[in-house]
Amino acid sequence: MVLSPQPTEESTTHTSGEDHRGALKAFVAFTPLVGAVVLPLVVPVLMVRVGVSTGVGVAVAASCVWFVAMLRTAEMPGHH
Repeated sequence: MVLSPQPTEESTTHTSGEDHRGALKAFVAFTPLVGAVVLPLVVPVLMVRVGVSTGVGVAVAASCVWFVAMLRTAEMPGHH
């Protein structure tokens, strides 16, 4: 019979922190890719189907949201 130690509160907290960090890294990696691929596809379709002003409005709004998301998740080096 093999007994394994019970997980401590410290080890479970560390694991959930790693999961959160991994999810954040994936989000950071895909933010530029998604913005660069989706925006040029969606805006022309909206311009053709709905109208030019709608396409331009969505382009401005989506670009602002994308820019803010990229700034919020930027991995900047620390100040020394």
